[in-house]
Amino acid sequence: MKKVALITGASSGIGKELAIIHASKGGDLVVVARSEDKLKSLAEVLNEKHGTNTYIIAKDLSQPTAAKEIYDEVKSAGIAIEYLINNAGFGGQGYFHERDWEQDLAMMNVNMLALTALSRFFLPDMVAKNKGKILNTSSTAGFIPGPLQAVYYATKAYVNSFSNALAQELSNTNITVTALQPGATETEFAKTSGMDKTDLFNNTFSANEVALAGYNAMLAGKMDVVAGISFSQKMMFPMMRMMPKKMLLKQIHKMQEVKN
Repeated sequence: MKKVALITGASSGIGKELAIIHASKGGDLVVVARSEDKLKSLAEVLNEKHGTNTYIIAKDLSQPTAAKEIYDEVKSAGIAIEYLINNAGFGGQGYFHERDWEQDLAMMNVNMLALTALSRFFLPDMVAKNKGKILNTSSTAGFIPGPLQAVYYATKAYVNSFSNALAQELSNTNITVTALQPGATETEFAKTSGMDKTDLFNNTFSANEVALAGYNAMLAGKMDVVAGISFSQKMMFPMMRMMPKKMLLKQIHKMQEVKN
């Protein structure tokens, strides 16, 4: 297999688009998601259209042992990973004290623990070869606190911080770490998180646009890439940092309220 990218959350949305982009450039794949049927369908399309070798791993990343099991399976198959794309993640809307705790625990496991563990398992192999790239799908949500999505926003703040710290630690190597920070994107995320009925998702960008921006930034070795937001939205981030925090939190709270 050549230029193998391991992509989590590859069955839909940004992850699926990343797999399509990588296959179109002649790379092979290890695709990971819970749905084996969706992964098989994706693999059939990519293999037929691009002649790609696609290895499928059906795994629930909310399980604490999942990352190690994925690493062990990849090593046993003799596959060398050149690009590690930690894309899997999900959110959930509602007041923290009212939300189902098991859902939030699973969210933290997928968004933070699995991403961190996969990075820890695969990085030594990259360092040994002094070659490799990591792309972590974060969110613009990681820039600010998120009332009504308190846990999700916090997990993405972690991903931003973790990714940037790794990038610096590896700055004297040929390994790069990129944080992809999308805005509101057309994926299943909005429906599964309950955010599709909020002001935040009034205007969305396509998953392909976001994935392409992230993939190209990874290849270029950029530390951060903000994608899927308009120019005016991008200009708002510096202003947000200057706003009184209570005012900012009230505005975010209102944007994330579900419309009846």
